[in-house]
Amino acid sequence: MSVAESESLYDVVVIGSGPAGYTAGIYAARANFKTLIIAGVTPGGQLMLTGLVENFPGFPEGVQGPELMDNMRGQAENAGVEIIYDDAVEVDFNTYPRKVMTSDRVFQAKAVIIATGASPKWLGLEAEKRLLGRGVSSCATCDGPLFRGAKCAVVVGGGDSAMEYALFLANLVEKVVVVHRRDKLRASKIMQERALSNPKIEFAWNSLVVDVLGRERVEGVKIRNKLTGEERVIPCEALFVAIGHAPSTEIFRGKIDLDDEGYVKLHNGLETNVRGVFAAGDVHDKRYRQAITAAGFGCMAAMEAIRFIEEGWPEKLMEEQKARLKEQVSPPDRSSGRS
Repeated sequence: MSVAESESLYDVVVIGSGPAGYTAGIYAARANFKTLIIAGVTPGGQLMLTGLVENFPGFPEGVQGPELMDNMRGQAENAGVEIIYDDAVEVDFNTYPRKVMTSDRVFQAKAVIIATGASPKWLGLEAEKRLLGRGVSSCATCDGPLFRGAKCAVVVGGGDSAMEYALFLANLVEKVVVVHRRDKLRASKIMQERALSNPKIEFAWNSLVVDVLGRERVEGVKIRNKLTGEERVIPCEALFVAIGHAPSTEIFRGKIDLDDEGYVKLHNGLETNVRGVFAAGDVHDKRYRQAITAAGFGCMAAMEAIRFIEEGWPEKLMEEQKARLKEQVSPPDRSSGRS
């Protein structure tokens, strides 16, 4: 089958299947637009690795992360969204309609919504992976309340996010220990002052977490001082890793504007620098990074994509593209001496 034969035209193609992606798909499909979600081979985003979610509205008793994402998927399908479980491997935003490619198919779109999210950076420990969702977390505002009244929580990192986590947790647990690999914080001055002056927050300087202890749940962390080599165990019930996130934007590099960290730059709301290409969720949001804000961005991106199509921009862009192609193939004007 040739590439041309494999191409399918949609009104809206959503890349990604977290809260932003599913919400965007729901809104686009309910507006009666032919909508596709390219969900990836491991759909659902970060919530698939999350246990009990207590801060997503509509669930008085909380909801398990995978269950919440399954509900979103089902709602998108009921709205009429087509979902394929494959990874987008390439995009072509130089032509119109825009093109999104998987390993064996090419999808054309009048509007594209990028909702590929971001992934937290981890320490790379086997026990960290094994205890993820059982005391190990990358989001204190999401999971911190689950440890209300705990004796100790450990935060790894030295930036603003780590200080925000430590201050948030200090309202919930008896003690917070911040483990940082350097001898000073890199957080903003005001965040440093707040954390350093909080009597419930202690600091382990020049230290690395080398192991997470516990079989079924986190029971402590082992740290090593980089200068002395001394190791010690901090008994705790939770470990929050706050050493940064990496946006999933590699296939868009050179195709749309990204900032120095790889996050999508936005123009005029949630549109990228390419007309008809929008972004939603953690792929551009490095401030909030919550499921509910991602869903809100998905709603907004879909509404902008709907408006883009309804205002006739696809037709305008097609006419502009035809005019450019005509100029490229037109013979030189010999009568005026121009070449």
